[in-house]
Amino acid sequence: MAEINTGDGGGKGGKKRSKKVSTKVDMTPMVDLAFLLITFFMLATTLTKQQKFDFGVPPDLKDLTKQPELKASHAITLILGGDDIVYWYTMNQDGTTDFHQTDFSEDGIRAVLLEKRNKVGKDLNVIIKPMKESKYKNLIDVIDELAILGIGKKAMVDASPEDIRLVQAEKAASQSSL
Repeated sequence: MAEINTGDGGGKGGKKRSKKVSTKVDMTPMVDLAFLLITFFMLATTLTKQQKFDFGVPPDLKDLTKQPELKASHAITLILGGDDIVYWYTMNQDGTTDFHQTDFSEDGIRAVLLEKRNKVGKDLNVIIKPMKESKYKNLIDVIDELAILGIGKKAMVDASPEDIRLVQAEKAASQSSL
């Protein structure tokens, strides 16, 4: 607890001087209380639960009659490549693809997804295909962009050999133009 030391207040004879009071506070009970409060709040709080990403998984190809019919014009495919590059394409009415390249800047993939969502509406389907050289960070960035834009229909599948061929052709075309 606290203790107060008092002196005798004077010297030899003469004037009486005021007593000097020195206080010393024992901090042990306060430290004990602080640790008790920390322990209480650590045990009383609930830890945040992990959030899961809900991805659509392609159905089994055994029964083709149960697959939902999707419009090609309502889909966009994102291929995550190396060096923070996103390749994307959409299908045209005649079955050809419009293949493009972009990045993760504000004018990049977000603008592409926003434009496609404004054209199609809430029925937009996004297919994400990460390649082996893509980074995990890029996948999370795309998922974040989809969450920001409120696009709920998404699926993740492996990049097909046709997708890899398209990416290689795009790389060759961009290098030859330099």
